Amino acid sequence: MLKVCSWLESTTKNPAKNGIKYWCQDETRLGLKTRESKVITALGVKPKGFVQWNFKSYYIYGAIAPKSGESFFLEFSHLDGDCFQIFLDHFSQSYPSYLNIIQLDNGRFHVGSKLKIPDNILLIFQPPYSPELNPIERVWHYLKQHLRWEIYQDLEQLKDQVRSVIEGFYPEIIASLTGWDYILEALATVA
Repeated sequence: MLKVCSWLESTTKNPAKNGIKYWCQDETRLGLKTRESKVITALGVKPKGFVQWNFKSYYIYGAIAPKSGESFFLEFSHLDGDCFQIFLDHFSQSYPSYLNIIQLDNGRFHVGSKLKIPDNILLIFQPPYSPELNPIERVWHYLKQHLRWEIYQDLEQLKDQVRSVIEGFYPEIIASLTGWDYILEALATVA
């Protein structure tokens, strides 16, 4: 909290005129290889499913606000610092009048020397090797449940399906998946 207060005092143009928003950010890879999962069948009946072994893929960079259920997603062909910079720039432009505090993992591209963090974004890094601390992991799991046992002809067909699933991510769904008690209590204390 001290870091946030000193940041607000030091900035000449205060982007937090509408307040502070807490976000959780991560990336996920989605590809043409069939996602297998368990299915319920009658006793003694072995389920059958078709599997595609095509390894073409792309990435979705996402940020979610556990308190409000807001979300922001962008598609990229790969994972690197340049793509992350583009993500941050677009995110910053989408929420210009807030101080956006973003929790994220310690990926190399999140801390690159060329990275220029926009004025209205403050990055907070979670401990290494602890994806369970990032609520957006549950959003990725929920998204991938909608893609299991599906076979896509190409990446465009997969992207269309993913876009339609993401469009159905109403704020109530995101908030119910990610609004963990300890996060909401901490945000209520700060607010």
